Order: sequence, then C-alpha cells, then structure tokens
Amino acid sequence: MPAGGTTFHLIRHGDYGMIGRALAGRAPGHALNENGREQAERIAAILCARPITAIVAGPLERTRETAAPLAARLRLDVQVDPGWDEVDFGAWTGKPFSVLHALPEWHEYNRFRGAFPIPGGETVIAVQARALAAIRRLIDAHGEAEVAVFSHGDTIKTVLAHYLGMPLDLLTRLAIDPASRSELVIYDADAQARTINLPAGF
Repeated sequence: MPAGGTTFHLIRHGDYGMIGRALAGRAPGHALNENGREQAERIAAILCARPITAIVAGPLERTRETAAPLAARLRLDVQVDPGWDEVDFGAWTGKPFSVLHALPEWHEYNRFRGAFPIPGGETVIAVQARALAAIRRLIDAHGEAEVAVFSHGDTIKTVLAHYLGMPLDLLTRLAIDPASRSELVIYDADAQARTINLPAGF
C-alpha cells in the first residue's frame, strides 16, 4: 500500500437499551445505558494510545456520549457533524421491530437498500453521499492523520461499502455491532479496511 493516508477509526455508538427492540432512528432522548457507558470507556482505553488528532460525532446524544471518554483522555473537543447522523427513518422512527416486520415495505427496504424510499425519510444512497462528503472534509482538514468518528451502524456500513466496492443492496452482509470499531485508511487513489467490527476493548 502507498505511504501516508488518513486513518479513520469508525465507531458505532454504545448500547442504549432499545437495540434489537425498536428503531430509535433520530428520535431524541436515547442516552447510553450503563452498559453503553462502560463500552465507551473501553473504547477510550484502547484508542487513547493512538495518535488521534480529531474526534467527530454525529449529532445524536448516544454518539456524542460514546465519544466523550476518549475526548476527555485526549483533551480534544468533540466536533459534531450531521454528515455522520443516523439514517432518517421517517415514518418508521420509534416503531418496534415487531411492527416493522409486518410491513411489506420493510422487507423491500432490506432487499433493496440502495434506493428504496423510506416513507418520509431518506434513501441509503443519500446517507452514503453525506457520509462520504464528511470523509472528504476530514481528509482535507487533517491530511495524513488519525481521526476517530462516532456514528451509527448503517452510516458506517455505507462508507465501508463504498471503499470495499460493495453495492448498497448488499449492505446487510456487513455487521457493525454496538460499540464496535472499524479502521479504514484512505489514500489518494486507494483505501484499505484494516479491521471491521472489532468489539469494544479490542
């Protein structure tokens, strides 16, 4: 691989109690629970040894809270960038998965992730476009540095899919668990996914 490049640590937020039960989406008020706070501390304990020069998070509470322990250890501010926000799930926001699984359009969405129009929300291709624009802003601002980004599972998946050459319709083949981190190095004309979906503390 070429020398240099920008190293991104892509971290999904920690546990907040609704994972696997309901689609919180962008609904406010979903803070980390005790397990999520412990996960955030384990992430910080690992990443504080890396030469990270910037910490970025999506605007939702759970991403900012996951970023906070690392920011405290490194004495860096958390920069909030809406490019790293959760998918806008529109009319599905807050719905239990038991309700969503009964909807034909939910199954269509999971078969055709790329361009399926979420009712009242955004397409996954739009999520990918804003996340890649956020990546470009960080590369332009920080050059050959290491950056920690705290975001959401599907948002991180769209970035990895782009650099791995995966169609968005196959997005469900990627696993990005709560409090996991993936390391992606982006060069001028290439990229390398060094790790994907490492658990908190590893």
